[in-house]
Amino acid sequence: MTTRTASWLPLSPGERAVALEVLVQGPLSRTELARRLNLSPGSLTRLTKPLIESGLLIETAGDAAFLEVRQGRPSQPLDIVAESSSFIGFKITEDMVYGVVTTLRSEIVHRYDRPLTTHDPDEVAGVLGEMTAELARTHPRLAGIGIGVGGLVQDRAVVGESAFLQWRDVPLAELVEERTGLPVVVENDVAALVEAETWFGAGRGLDRFVVLTIGAGIGYGLVLGGKRVPFAEEDRGFGRHWIVDPHGPLTPDGERGSAVSLLTISSIRYQIRAATGRDLTYEDILALAAAGEPMASRVIDEAARALGILVAQIANFAMPQKILLAGEGVGLIDVAGTTVTETIRTHRHPLASPVDLETKVSDFHDWARGAAVLAIQVLVLGAAQV
Repeated sequence: MTTRTASWLPLSPGERAVALEVLVQGPLSRTELARRLNLSPGSLTRLTKPLIESGLLIETAGDAAFLEVRQGRPSQPLDIVAESSSFIGFKITEDMVYGVVTTLRSEIVHRYDRPLTTHDPDEVAGVLGEMTAELARTHPRLAGIGIGVGGLVQDRAVVGESAFLQWRDVPLAELVEERTGLPVVVENDVAALVEAETWFGAGRGLDRFVVLTIGAGIGYGLVLGGKRVPFAEEDRGFGRHWIVDPHGPLTPDGERGSAVSLLTISSIRYQIRAATGRDLTYEDILALAAAGEPMASRVIDEAARALGILVAQIANFAMPQKILLAGEGVGLIDVAGTTVTETIRTHRHPLASPVDLETKVSDFHDWARGAAVLAIQVLVLGAAQV
């Protein structure tokens, strides 16, 4: 069905370290690369030669600032051949599949979405296969597929449990590989987004970094030593038992006064519907709150305080250099950002450093891009333990 890119040679640990450093930080001069990896010039030459021969690395033209003298002649910086291969990333929601095609450096070059009218695993895999075939017509050098799913994912291949898809033990990677002929990596969607932001986004180069997402649910990802820390609840509905206000609202999802009951889009809509009988969109509720409508203002203000408490508690205990707030619910900041900021300050020590809180207006294509990054990590670099 698809045209496969030429395979790279299996990477040794040393080659993988070189390729990863250039991928994330490049282009880099050989001197800088050797310094970063604590390698001798001879060892670096030995490791980079097969990477250049396989087409993964290239000597770039660079500019005068990059050129260095190496054994009596100018040496050019090394870089990844970002366009040498393309990767597909899919994000599966309850009613849509969001797809992207990225380069090796995760730049999105194409978006392609399809409605999802069934949750039958075989039919969902069929939709992904059809989308892949369509994308392959214009992107012939496809190297692999990454799929992000909300729920428990095992061995980056099997969806152990997904509540919104009503799946248990679905071998999604195998089903999609059968239909596409491409290698497939499946991962929890929040974990995939965290990996993408750590490698290519807001967390690039940081030792301690946190991603907090608000929207359909609440997602949390912690990065320590530049690596994501796996934990059980990231796959099982983070925030349902994180009690922010024990006297807070009781909603169908999450414990009373939990982060989920206060902050998720569905809970905010539920509170407005229960109080007014009106079934409003999240955007409508934000607009009413911005205009000063009492009920919407109250619900959004409570959500903003809950967000401020979460951010402050994360900062107090994890001590990250930066917290990235992302997801489809970040419009809350535009309406009630002052409340969030004041709440953070109230729940931090007066002498504590200000929280570096970065807000990213994101959509489901960012989540799909995260899945593509997982494919790059596993399928190109062989970084199975990333």
